[in-house]
Amino acid sequence: MKSVLRVGNASGFYGDRFDAVREMLTGGELDVLTGDYLAELTMLILGRDQLKDPTAGYAKTFLRQMEEGLGLAHERGVRIVANAGGLNPAGLADALRALAAKLGLPTRIAHVEGDLLPPRQGALTANAYLGGAGIAACLAAGADVVVTGRVTDAALVTGPAQWHFGWGPEAYDELAGAVVAGHVLECGTQATGGNYAFFRGHDVRRPGFPVAELHADGSSVITKHPGTGGLVDTGTVTAQLLYETAGARYPGPDVTARLDSVRLTQEGPDRVRVEGVRGEAPPPTLKAGLSRLGGFRNEVVFVLTGLDVDAKAALLQEQIADAFATSKPSEVRWELARTDRPDAATEETASALLRLVVRDRDPEKVGRTVTGAAIELALASYPGFHVTAPPGKGAPYGVFEAAYVPAGEVPHTAVLPDGTRRELPVPPKTRELEPVPDPDLPPPLPEGPVRRAPLGLIAGARSGDKGGDANVGVWVRTEEEWRWLAHTLTVEKVGELLPETAGLTVTRHLLPHLRAVNFTIAGILGEGVASQARFDPQAKALGEWLRSRHLDIPTALLPDVPAAALPPDVPEENQ
Repeated sequence: MKSVLRVGNASGFYGDRFDAVREMLTGGELDVLTGDYLAELTMLILGRDQLKDPTAGYAKTFLRQMEEGLGLAHERGVRIVANAGGLNPAGLADALRALAAKLGLPTRIAHVEGDLLPPRQGALTANAYLGGAGIAACLAAGADVVVTGRVTDAALVTGPAQWHFGWGPEAYDELAGAVVAGHVLECGTQATGGNYAFFRGHDVRRPGFPVAELHADGSSVITKHPGTGGLVDTGTVTAQLLYETAGARYPGPDVTARLDSVRLTQEGPDRVRVEGVRGEAPPPTLKAGLSRLGGFRNEVVFVLTGLDVDAKAALLQEQIADAFATSKPSEVRWELARTDRPDAATEETASALLRLVVRDRDPEKVGRTVTGAAIELALASYPGFHVTAPPGKGAPYGVFEAAYVPAGEVPHTAVLPDGTRRELPVPPKTRELEPVPDPDLPPPLPEGPVRRAPLGLIAGARSGDKGGDANVGVWVRTEEEWRWLAHTLTVEKVGELLPETAGLTVTRHLLPHLRAVNFTIAGILGEGVASQARFDPQAKALGEWLRSRHLDIPTALLPDVPAAALPPDVPEENQ
């Protein structure tokens, strides 16, 4: 057994860089190549595909990538593990066997199933999140490629690690270390400079995909192939660790990882050591994702140019309300984005955008009703009337719900390369989740002069979605900054800086080893990304909005910010 298991990633979502499989298989040493193709929205997309074609339901992109990838992996002795099976891992496995036969390759294919839950009233898809044990069993049986349905993203790494190092189900610290490494890898280039708050000063035009060098004790080094773009530093790894997480306990079907125990060290250029991770028994339930069609949605964006923008918006809203008098959609929402500037040099920069979003279970009420209301006003409304695009007939939208099911009620089946079906047992021990008590705050900074400035001058952030909730993780890079952030960025302060959170439950979690605070905002995304309840339906930019907000920052902290990280509109005296 090799002392180090090198696991790479070639996909963070269904639609990621197509050439990444080739890049990862040819760019450096690997033992296992993983690919994450599933997300909450993806399951709904695959469910709609399967309604049209019962043999569909898996990520077709992955099959196309394997036309070249199978041969490259065979030449280099690399195992491939991907959740591209979606709703039909058996169908994808059959398609891969046919492809391998066509290419004349002796590739052994296995798959994992059992995540599909019994039909639920109104649900288009219903899947439990499985762990890595089925993947480990397939690899132990000699599989060269393992495809799964809905497993946790981190299971794509915990499975190979269990197989390679022979960890048992109660090796909690080791498994937790693999979960953390898997969480860093799962979103691909988000760990190597993509979507990174402090991107200025780095070449992140084409980031390479990440690699984790896993060790038998659960520690790892996050890196990337030599010569690839982007960067790996404690900041990029911290950002990804905070992505789509909540409190100090990060639960999964294999283990609950303690994020408050993670320690990061910059070991060298593009090398970050992850160690000290502690683990606990997993919870007795598995998370399940349910998606259903919620109704129909339509959107029209009106352009308001020049003077009297507020008056123009008011006139239009009154006219649309009159047009809806006899057939009003059940939900009507307006949003005015003041993108206009006074005395603008171009028409576009003189214009604001007024967005109308409607929803209803009746497609006619979001289709013909909206089209007629909008277009019939073209010569009878505000001066300069036009829209960014003609309104369409509306489209169905989805709803995501999270549920929890007893782990013992969900089969976890490894279908080995020879067709043998192996049922995996549930973990021998479980532990109910409970909040971790808040750690002690660091001593506050001494009183001193402050300057009104954007939070992002010293703090990074990353945000994302979990169903209808969002999280915003905020971190800083020095102990002095941490002493200020921990005392300043409270729930109340976030409510002040992000007025859209008014009336919502906001929870703060402290992670001192990462110099980070993580906020969960319940319900800000309505019924989830597929419902498109917000302008930013996955909360991808919520953290960047927070970083742009101004508050009083000690002047002693501001000079420590690298010049490359400063936005161009910061006054010179703040630099």
